[in-house]
Amino acid sequence: MSYVRQGKRVAIRPIDRGDCAELVVLNRESADLHARWMPGPPIVDREAFDAYLRRFEEGPHVGLLVCDSRTGRIVGRVNVNDIVRGSKQTATLGYAAYVSTTGRGYMTEGLGLVVEHAFGELGLHRLEANIQPGNTRSVNLVRRVGFRKEGYSPDFQFVDGAWRDHERWAITVEMVQSPAATRSPAQPR
Repeated sequence: MSYVRQGKRVAIRPIDRGDCAELVVLNRESADLHARWMPGPPIVDREAFDAYLRRFEEGPHVGLLVCDSRTGRIVGRVNVNDIVRGSKQTATLGYAAYVSTTGRGYMTEGLGLVVEHAFGELGLHRLEANIQPGNTRSVNLVRRVGFRKEGYSPDFQFVDGAWRDHERWAITVEMVQSPAATRSPAQPR
C-alpha cells in the first residue's frame, strides 16, 4: 500500500478502482448508520462506486480512505470536496465511518491525518465540515480534531428526503500544530 500519511493505528491513501468490492460491502453493512446523515446515493454496487470514483477523476475533489495500518483494511473514508484555489485555498469535508469499526478512534486519527495532508501536500488554508445538529458522533469527531463551530445553516443540504439544517464547523492552518502551521501564510496557487 502506498499511504500519503501514516499514524499510530491508521493510514490514509487515495481511493482507487481496486477498492470497489470492499467499499460496497462496508457501505451495505453500514446502510442504517449512514441513511439519516449521508447525502447522495449510497455506494452499494459497482455502478454507484464508479459514479463515486468519477467525482475524484473529473472534479476538484480528493477521495481518501482511512485504513488500518496493520491490515490495510478500510475503516473509513474522507472526501476533500469542492477545492477552491486562488485567494481562498479551501475545501469542504465529507466522511463516513463503518459500523464494523466505529467507536475505536480510527476516524479521529484518520481525520487528523487528512487535515495534515490538506494543509501540507494539498496546500489548503481552511477546511469546513457541515453537520446536521443531531449527528452527535460527527460533531464530537470534528471537535476532537480541533474544528470550531462557526455557524448554523438552515435548509442547507438535501439528505434522506428533505432539506436539512447543518452546523458549520471549520479548521484553519493557523489552528493546528503541524509543519504546515509553522510555514509562512499560504500563498494562492
